[in-house]
Amino acid sequence: MAQGYAAAAGLRLDLRFDYFNQDELRSGSASVSRSAITFPASREIQQETINRNGSVGLDYSPDAEWGVSLLAPFFARYHTTIAAGDTAISTSDFRRLGDVRVVGRFQGFSADHTTGVQFGLKLATGSFNERFSAGPQAGTPLDRGLQPGTGTTDLLLGAYHYGVVGPSWNYFVQALLQRSLDDREGYRPGTAITANLGVRLALTPRIAPQLQLSFHVEGRESGPNADDANSGATLAYLGPGVTVSVTRGVTAFGFVQIPVYQNVNGYQIEPAFTASVGLHYQP
Repeated sequence: MAQGYAAAAGLRLDLRFDYFNQDELRSGSASVSRSAITFPASREIQQETINRNGSVGLDYSPDAEWGVSLLAPFFARYHTTIAAGDTAISTSDFRRLGDVRVVGRFQGFSADHTTGVQFGLKLATGSFNERFSAGPQAGTPLDRGLQPGTGTTDLLLGAYHYGVVGPSWNYFVQALLQRSLDDREGYRPGTAITANLGVRLALTPRIAPQLQLSFHVEGRESGPNADDANSGATLAYLGPGVTVSVTRGVTAFGFVQIPVYQNVNGYQIEPAFTASVGLHYQP
């Protein structure tokens, strides 16, 4: 969810926490009942993935036109699944640093600096060698798509625009392309496009509710270590939220994302909602 944009020089800090439990088994645009599946099955049937993820973001602007940001994610992920041919659950549970992103921006297209472009890289800083810790698959590698890192360097390209609707209303649109520049040990993540559009109301000088519609389209993974049959999706979420000014220079935000459309390849598990909270500091 967009929390605003930097139109002045300076350093900014963001802290964020996301929670979502992927426990609904889906195929295409429909839910799949696990009770109708007989084990052992000929394919993997994922059970649950509980995500408690945090991130630290630093942003610096030397002036109103140029800026650079660094985002470091941290993943706490508990995953259970029944592999093809198994009848018992296998479990993984890790807490690891993910892939760091470094993104520059230019927003000097107009005097109000409300339109900008983004360009940067996702670096291969996260581990991609986590293994199952319990169950029949204990000691075997976790699926590459569930690892804290992809092992690849990805290109990031985006654009955004902020505008004013009325005295108390503003809107924003954003889009970001992520495409891997290489593969790593038999794996290449799918190309992804994320787009957001939303409106924000300055309800009071301190409180600003917001409503956002988000789209995410991701292609299939590729390579001998990829799960290409069960990767790639088209997803849409509705996200109500609010930003609150806490003290001078500090704002807090919270929002949820509720799926309004899900279409996945193969069998995948998706969450019923995502909840996020965070703090933004700008001296």
